[in-house]
Amino acid sequence: MAPVEADVRLFEELDRLLGTYRAVVPHAVRVELDRLADGNGYEAVAAGVGRDLADRVETVDAVGETAKTDGTNENGSTAGDDDAGGSGSTNEYADDVLVALAEAGAVAYVVTNDRPLKNRILARNVPVIGLRGRNALAITEP
Repeated sequence: MAPVEADVRLFEELDRLLGTYRAVVPHAVRVELDRLADGNGYEAVAAGVGRDLADRVETVDAVGETAKTDGTNENGSTAGDDDAGGSGSTNEYADDVLVALAEAGAVAYVVTNDRPLKNRILARNVPVIGLRGRNALAITEP
């Protein structure tokens, strides 16, 4: 959602920081973007742009699983269900999936501006890419 919220050219910034990379988005994050985009107001617009950007990269469901186009994983189950633990919110589950990917070493970086999520990712010794300044991204090392 940062491209709208901070006028960040996401893929250009990632190219600048990383050079060559393989971008993925967890299915649970896509579900959260869909939920937010279906709302009203500024957050819905930002989530809609985030959803459009997510369409440009590979979707992964969980560690080692690639989501099919219908949103199911290789076993036919879907991510983002309310039985995921915690309060059952999709956002909480999306964060948990990102942490699990970081913990498993399945990702080299996580892109987020969410401070609690950033702290959880850094605690797993995975660098975080986030907004630095007005509209540039920077890497925070653990």
